[in-house]
Amino acid sequence: MARTELEYPKQPYGTVNRYSPRASYALRTIHGIINSCPILHVSFNPPDSSFPTILPMIGQMGSFDRPSADEGQVLDLYLHGYVSSRIINTTRKTTGAADEPDGLPVCVAASHLDGLVLALTPNSHSYNYRSAVLFGHATLVEDTAEKLYAMELMTDAVVPGRWSNSRVPPNAAEMSSTGVLRVRITTGSAKIRAGPPSDDRHDLENPDVVGRVWTGVVPVHTTFGSPIPGPYNAVTDVPPYLQDTIDEWNQSGAESAMEAANPRKAAPKS
Repeated sequence: MARTELEYPKQPYGTVNRYSPRASYALRTIHGIINSCPILHVSFNPPDSSFPTILPMIGQMGSFDRPSADEGQVLDLYLHGYVSSRIINTTRKTTGAADEPDGLPVCVAASHLDGLVLALTPNSHSYNYRSAVLFGHATLVEDTAEKLYAMELMTDAVVPGRWSNSRVPPNAAEMSSTGVLRVRITTGSAKIRAGPPSDDRHDLENPDVVGRVWTGVVPVHTTFGSPIPGPYNAVTDVPPYLQDTIDEWNQSGAESAMEAANPRKAAPKS
């Protein structure tokens, strides 16, 4: 039996209008882009400012009530910040207010660059990319068990296994200085471009232009380098869980970039 993919409901503020065939509203697609993005950009409107604020933050999709839920299921977004940061304080003041009973409205964006798409004319240049946007309401996590769950979730999103391979649990000072937000998602969308350049017919039929302008895709992916020991590191060898993360990240990034450049031909396994 074919699996039914859950999708976010389309809302006017979250629907992709331009190049709509590139859009996806599938939870699995959107959550995968969010969870694989090292830095999320979180937007909100502080009540004391006439300008919106955008912050780079660490975040991860998860479910405290259903820890085994995968990326294709309904999840919350957890965000990490200093306890007295502007977004934490604004959320604390906003939650339960008459005008925002569900919490602080936020918009969260994630982007991956997979390639430079070089066409015959500058107007047809593009990127291969994977992007996602989530809309929801943020509230402060007060429950200690849920806060620890979120902290472990986000730590292991940076390097899987790092939480259990570091000094845990956090002490009282660390817990009190760390703020965790839970964002209940209202809707979301993804937009993905993959493939070679595409040019207008009048340029493609011009042999002078085609003969002198290089066209194609330059694959792009982030690479983790070799670990450099810190000044007080006393562990001789790089832990296997860390080396495995580096190897898997680098291989996955290269394969994604190559697949985006030529969707019909996946990158060879190394």
